[in-house]
Parts: sequence; C-alpha cells; structure tokens
Amino acid sequence: MFYTIVGTQWGDEGKGKIVDWLSSKADLIVRYQGGNNAGHTIKVDNKVYKLNLLPSGIINNKKCAIGNGVVLDPWALINEIENLKKQGINVTNKNLFIADNICLILPIHKLLDEINENLRGQKELGTTKKGIGPAYEDKVGRRAIRICDLKNPKYLKQKLDNLSKFHSEKISKYIDKIPQNYYQELLSMAEYLDSFSVPLWKMINEFGENNKTIVFEGAQGSMLDIDFGTYPYVTSSNTISGQIYSGTGFSKKNNHKILGITKAYTTRVGSGPFPTELIDNIGEHLGEKGQEYGTVTKRKRRCGWFDSVLLKQSINLNGITDIVLTKLDVLDELKEIKICVGYFIDEKKYDYLPSEEFLFDKIKPIYKTIDGWQSSTAGINKINDLPINAKKYIKIIEELIETNISIVSTGPDRKETIDINGTLLNI
Repeated sequence: MFYTIVGTQWGDEGKGKIVDWLSSKADLIVRYQGGNNAGHTIKVDNKVYKLNLLPSGIINNKKCAIGNGVVLDPWALINEIENLKKQGINVTNKNLFIADNICLILPIHKLLDEINENLRGQKELGTTKKGIGPAYEDKVGRRAIRICDLKNPKYLKQKLDNLSKFHSEKISKYIDKIPQNYYQELLSMAEYLDSFSVPLWKMINEFGENNKTIVFEGAQGSMLDIDFGTYPYVTSSNTISGQIYSGTGFSKKNNHKILGITKAYTTRVGSGPFPTELIDNIGEHLGEKGQEYGTVTKRKRRCGWFDSVLLKQSINLNGITDIVLTKLDVLDELKEIKICVGYFIDEKKYDYLPSEEFLFDKIKPIYKTIDGWQSSTAGINKINDLPINAKKYIKIIEELIETNISIVSTGPDRKETIDINGTLLNI
C-alpha cells in the first residue's frame, strides 16, 4: 500500500504528526519536494522533535529517503542529524537514503535569495531566504551541483568554478566581494554524504514491487505549488501529489491513498492572497490558541476561517482520497464559526480560486455561519465523544467538499487522534 501526505492549504496543516503515525507501520518514508524551508513539529509523549529535511519517520527509526525533487542543503542536513542525535535519535546510512541525483543548496544560493528578495522591494514574496528558489533555478538551468558530483574532486571544482562565474556579475553589483565556493568544505563532507547516496529510483521501485508500505511526505501546502498555487506568492517546487513521481522516480500508481491534511481553520505565513483572513480578535484568538508560529521562520501565521472552496480545489489537484482534519480543538471556545462556501469577485460568483494575480485583492468570501460547541474537544480520540455541533461542523465540511473526513486530530500528541472508521491508520 502507498500513501501520499499533502497539505491542502498554505502549509502548516499538521502533516508531520500524521506522517509520524502512518510511518510507525511503514517500510519506507520518502520526502519528494522542497527543502529546509519547511518544518514539521512532532510531539511524542513529552518529547518535541523539529524536522526540516528529514522525513518524520526517522523518529520511529524507520527507513527514510530524500528524493531528487528536494534541494538539499548539506550543512542543514548535518546540523539536523546532530540535533536529533542529542535527542537520542541516531541517523545512519541504515535508516537514511538520499537520491544520488539530488541537487545541492550552496551558500551562494542563500546570498542570491536575499538579493532577489531585496530587489522586489515592497512586493516581497516572503521567502525564507534559505536559497531554495535559486537552487531550483540552477537545477533547471543545468548548472547545479549534485550529490553524485562530490565523488570526483576535479569535476566538482570545475562545476563550482563555473557556477561562481555564472553568478559573479549579479552578485558583484550588490556586495563588495564574490563569496568563496566552499570547495574544501564540500570535499570534507563528501565521504559522509556519499554514505547516504543511492540510486533511489531503483530502490523505491523495488520496494513497490515487493508490496512494501511506502509513505510519501510532502512539504508546504497545495496552494504554494509553483504552478497551481497563488502565483507568484508560492514556493519554488511542485507541492501537489503528482510530484512524487518526478521527485522520486517511483512508478507504481495502484493501491495508493492520497491523504489531504487540512486545518479546521486556515492559516498562511508570509505575503499573498488570503480571502478568509481575520484581522480581528478572532484571528488573534486562533493564532494564540493554535500556537501559530512557523517551525522554520518563527513568523506569526495569519489566521482565518475555514475555506471549503480552497479545499475542494486542492482535492481536485491532488486526487485526494481522504481528508485529515487537524486542530479541531482550536475552535472550542467560539460561539459562532464561519465556513467560506464561495467567492464574489466584481459581482461575479466563483467556486474556485482564480489564477489572475490582479483579481486577488478583489476576492470577497461568501460565508455559511454555524453555531460553535463551546466545550473542550482537546485529546478526544473517539468520534462519538465529540460535541454535537463539532460533529455537525465535520459533516457540513464533508458535504461541501464531497470527500470523506477520515481522521480528526484534537491535539499535537499521537494519541489525540480520531480514526473515524477505525481502518485508515491500521495499516
């Protein structure tokens, strides 16, 4: 059986917890896009783990892989491995595998990222400035350094020199000197990084042919997809489920569940359109109760009402089979709750979020208002124990999106989870 975990909103939906749960019985967990600009926070008993690159299954000492669709910062990877070691989690080449054709993020990419963001002036995209975009640009431009290049020092030096030369003119306009190419540092890491390097496409298809359980773990959210998100306020990679094939080389399409992780309200970090954003006391309440601060950036997340239009769009883009609704407990104290059921733009009704950037500021949400439940759902792990109005909220969302909500999360811990039909998490 194969599972793909995708975020259906703008990220931060709680994917890490669900991957952690599923991975406890999986044979392989794979990251297939993004970089260390995304973060998962996982709480197990009294321990909290923060991951940026490593798949969440590493907490369970499961076999984990980082696919070629990811851009890899080797310094960040080594730092993350060291931090986990301090928490008692050992990462070795027995439980971590990295695609040998993965492209690297280098210090020059971070510098370019900062320059690019500054050049945008007031129209900043809100990037994390971790070099993700420029690294993908070099990948598409066929100049990237790949992990397999580290095996040949002479070839590596030539490629690094060419890369520095290519970017030198732009960088020299904004700083006094060209940064070093880190050749010696990369050489010193080469043997260690190479110990994780494998032809992942081959390994992962062998797992599939042998009926192993594979979990594909996405980063960010569907509305940050470079093609289908709220462009240009998006990330630099494809975040929807179709990316697992080009981002790992996996080819099996049968027996595949695609789980859409969805917050019971909506949040967004950084700039960009957000039709249901609440710039009021309720928005503040959601942010405080939900502890809405970015795992990577520590930035305060913007908060708003649940957007069923956005979710239905994500369901179609990803081929989602089941919805996982997270952070239901954050809504516990509200007297009334609103759900966005459509948009008005220039007096025309829309049942989707349009691509046109010039329409973003004109979007006016259409709301359905329901009564809140005003009692605690925190920690509940049986559907029948939820308040009546909480169950009504779930049912209304299901009807609007025409997709089953199979799992409800009522807290950060593994145990604070409702498997509604009692089957999805029992892999």
